[in-house]
Amino acid sequence: MKTTFTTLAAAATLCALPIEVALAQTVESSAGPLTATVLAEGLNHPWGLALLPDGRFLVTERSGQLRVIENGVAGEPIAGVPAVVAKGQGGLLDVALARDFETSGRIFLTFSETPEDAGEQRGTGTAVMVAKLTLKGNSGQLGNQETIFRMNRFDNSNRHFGSRVVEDLDGNLFVTLGERGSMERAQDPQDLAGGVVHITPDGGIPQNNPQPEGWAPEFWSIGHRNPQGATLRESDGQLFTVEHGAMGGDELNMPQPGRNYGWPVITYGKDYSGLPIGDGTEKQGYEQPLHYWDPSISPSGLDFYEGPLIPEWDGDLLSGGLSGQVLMRIDMEGDTVAGTEPLFAGQLGRVRDVKVGVDGAIYLITDADNGRLIRVAPEGQ
Repeated sequence: MKTTFTTLAAAATLCALPIEVALAQTVESSAGPLTATVLAEGLNHPWGLALLPDGRFLVTERSGQLRVIENGVAGEPIAGVPAVVAKGQGGLLDVALARDFETSGRIFLTFSETPEDAGEQRGTGTAVMVAKLTLKGNSGQLGNQETIFRMNRFDNSNRHFGSRVVEDLDGNLFVTLGERGSMERAQDPQDLAGGVVHITPDGGIPQNNPQPEGWAPEFWSIGHRNPQGATLRESDGQLFTVEHGAMGGDELNMPQPGRNYGWPVITYGKDYSGLPIGDGTEKQGYEQPLHYWDPSISPSGLDFYEGPLIPEWDGDLLSGGLSGQVLMRIDMEGDTVAGTEPLFAGQLGRVRDVKVGVDGAIYLITDADNGRLIRVAPEGQ
């Protein structure tokens, strides 16, 4: 794998520090040389990335800020963001634009919170807010904020919140939820932890939810550990997710309504002690992943590649990797994984989210005190 370094005419960093030399790295890939260029830096553990129609970027910082990035500089935090509990793995998490964003300005945010009216539900849990974003310069404000969803059981864990939000073809929402570090919760059909929920934009229950006997009506699927990537295949509306295993056993899944994806009854991973978990890798009544990773890469962020720059990757999936510090291409042939290709392994840092732009370039954010926004494209593009 070839690595080269070039000097860019970099813009000022996000913290308004003096202009610094930015780094570009080029590696060989199945599609030829790819160059990763740092567009911006200085972000505080960025978690979610959305591409605005005007070419700017909307980024969440786990500590609770939502920012617009333009020409390498992040604006002042957008006003009206929900109060978050920024502890451990929690904070301000995902951001997604509604399909009608250009006319409505609606966005969706996921976050960890302790609601003021929690009563006996003190603790933290994952929630979803819908709001109208009004941009002004390189900042703006949220209006018409409404928390449309909350987990139905909060606890004091600071782990495994999930959480991605994806709008389906009908305008309803898929939300991925971690099991909060308590593995047995993923098999409780009345506990929304460790599942994929499917809700309307106002938090109601869509008519096409599976609703098996005994399941909470919000559920789409259960038995997930900590799904931190989700995306929709636009051709048919099928949801795909990636989730963290324990020691090994990270999974790519294609969640089907009313199905159980096994955690912790079946898994390809082991406990961090080295001891086995559950009943092995297969058991009747539990679904197999499309693909699993062992050792773990801690996949986070997920998007389909569709664009003019790398036509040979059209229809493939792209995921970030946190512990793997990698951009992972997943070669898809229909619903089957034909292979995987790790890119930039160990070179970019902890890749938290991945989005493909209309220009065909791949955009990443890295999870760090000095988090970065990075563009990946064929060399010279």
